[in-house]
Amino acid sequence: MNVVCYPSTLRGSLQAIPSKSDAHRLLICAALAEKPTILRLPGWQGEDIAATLRCLTVLGASFDQQGDQIIVTPIASPPSSPVLHCGESGSTLRFLLPVVAALGCGGTFTGTGRLPLRPLGPLLDALRAGGMICEGEGLPLTIGGKLEPGAYSLPGDVSSQFVSGMLFALPLCGGGEVVLQGPLESKGYVDMTVDSLSRFHISVQVAENVYRILPGQGYRSAGEADVQGDWSNAAFFLAAGALGGPVAISSLQLPSTQGDAAVAELLTRFGAVFRTRENCVTLSAGGARKAVSIDARGIPDLVPILAVVASVTPGITRFPGVGRLRLKESDRLAGITQMLTDLGGQAWVSSDCLFVQGTASLTGGRVDCIQDHRIAMSAAIAATLCREETQLVGAEAVNKSYPSFFNDYVKLGGRCNVLNHG
Repeated sequence: MNVVCYPSTLRGSLQAIPSKSDAHRLLICAALAEKPTILRLPGWQGEDIAATLRCLTVLGASFDQQGDQIIVTPIASPPSSPVLHCGESGSTLRFLLPVVAALGCGGTFTGTGRLPLRPLGPLLDALRAGGMICEGEGLPLTIGGKLEPGAYSLPGDVSSQFVSGMLFALPLCGGGEVVLQGPLESKGYVDMTVDSLSRFHISVQVAENVYRILPGQGYRSAGEADVQGDWSNAAFFLAAGALGGPVAISSLQLPSTQGDAAVAELLTRFGAVFRTRENCVTLSAGGARKAVSIDARGIPDLVPILAVVASVTPGITRFPGVGRLRLKESDRLAGITQMLTDLGGQAWVSSDCLFVQGTASLTGGRVDCIQDHRIAMSAAIAATLCREETQLVGAEAVNKSYPSFFNDYVKLGGRCNVLNHG
């Protein structure tokens, strides 16, 4: 799908879509509980959540959608050696790989796009240390055996999803602990996992570089649970508000266990005005914008849209700690620099740091979304700032996490046309 976007100003209000990160976690916990759970999950959640639902269904869970609620009937007895197709969802793969190991049913994991290329080495090393047989180093990947309780060592600087996956698994195999080798990046995502586990009556003891789950704990239904509003996807429209606006997004919790809730404070550092009232967050332009330095290690998913803000902010904005962006759905670091260059901006990478030189305005042009939802949505917001029209090639990438993105874009005053769909 190619979409042409035109210069415009986004303003108005929206309700946040449910958090993909929170939905993954609650669906997995509910599928492992002892009785059904009702999750309030309004709206279709995109291809990544569809992948998690598909894999949990193959494992024996069932899901009954009733309006904005999903009734989750948990896994009773998983089949032997199921095939789990994870699509392009890294969360689905990295969360469920240890879970299947702990269930002891074995299985084969497959995926599409760049997912087979994304690293699994440290997680597979941990599973093998726990008695698992892992045939291969990437997808397709077949595992056998049953994970043993114990202490599992993981690097803190590779993927927080490895840590979360092991935490989901440990209650199923009698407890244990995850010991981090070095500081944990994207800690907020592990905090979300700890919070989700607590809602299903699993207590995690957190000490310096250690996450411990004591023996004797099992998943128990939360009864009913709400999926949080999604800060990660709200960030695109909040950034548009910071560049003009105002834009108000409701159903966003503060404080929040979502690490990407940091976007509101980060936008104020550029000079935007941030207000909150009763879970409604409003961003609008303030005075003169100013360049800043933002450590990307804890908020890698925010870098594409923050780079768009930086591209029209005087001075040079620095994003140190961006190395992991090369291992996302795309080489997202290359995607950001190419997107901004194609639109008339300036961005470059040196070592582990992204630099963005601000300009008075972008020109517009043609952007290849490189099958990456965050590049597609960032480019659409950037298009509102351009002097000329912008063509987004492969804009259907938004379906991975935010299928209604362009509908909401238009609701806020964005102007766009679909050139083709096929």
